[in-house]
Amino acid sequence: MHSVIDIQWWQLAAFSLTLIIPFYLNFHYQLGMAKDTIVGLGRMTLQLIMIGLYLEFLFQLNNFWINISWLSIMVLIGTSAIVSKTKLPLKVLFSPVAMSLAAGLFPLLAILTLAVIKPQPYYHAQYAIPLAGMLLGNSLTSNIVCLQSFFSSLKERWPEYQAALSLGASPIEATRPFVQHALQHALAPMLATMATTGLVTIPGMMTGQILGGATPMVAIKYQLMIMIAIFVMMSICTTLCLFLVIRRALNHEGRPQLAVA
Repeated sequence: MHSVIDIQWWQLAAFSLTLIIPFYLNFHYQLGMAKDTIVGLGRMTLQLIMIGLYLEFLFQLNNFWINISWLSIMVLIGTSAIVSKTKLPLKVLFSPVAMSLAAGLFPLLAILTLAVIKPQPYYHAQYAIPLAGMLLGNSLTSNIVCLQSFFSSLKERWPEYQAALSLGASPIEATRPFVQHALQHALAPMLATMATTGLVTIPGMMTGQILGGATPMVAIKYQLMIMIAIFVMMSICTTLCLFLVIRRALNHEGRPQLAVA
């Protein structure tokens, strides 16, 4: 297989002229999204360049404690993003969400690096950081959907929850229907993605592997590995997140300690 083909900066700049099309559509239909688009593109470009430079340094340094510190920072930033997007109290729910992300990420990452890929050294930043990014990135969306769905359904069906408590159900038992609803909503998109992967879509990791010079079968094995890992992590962290958040949001009598009703 051929090695990866580099893209010159001027080529990338020239290709960026295709942005004229969405800007024209925004102007023609008066969508009012021009400012947000410019800000988003600017932030994306700056952030990607900065992380690219940092990752090159990180890969060369390849220190275990620095890698662990960076992974921990990724978890903390992801936690902040989840809680802020769900518009829940940050101070109250930060630790439950962070614990659920960490509990899903670090054991899976250890299995992938120690038992499956086996890079040398096992904490190699070239493998650990991108894998963690893919796992966390997909889990952020599922956790946001899960928490939003849980609290919205609990608010809408609050009399049903109170009725279950009055009949002697514990808070965990009374919230079970809402937990089922939230988990179904959170995991459904991933299930749909897995069902159409390879037939409708060629995922990003597989595409990147092929463009990087790997054979299609090697790329497929990596893609299968990461898709399974993503689904397992989403299942773990959404379920654990709900369990911990419910314990924080409702007291032992089932009364709300947050504005959930």
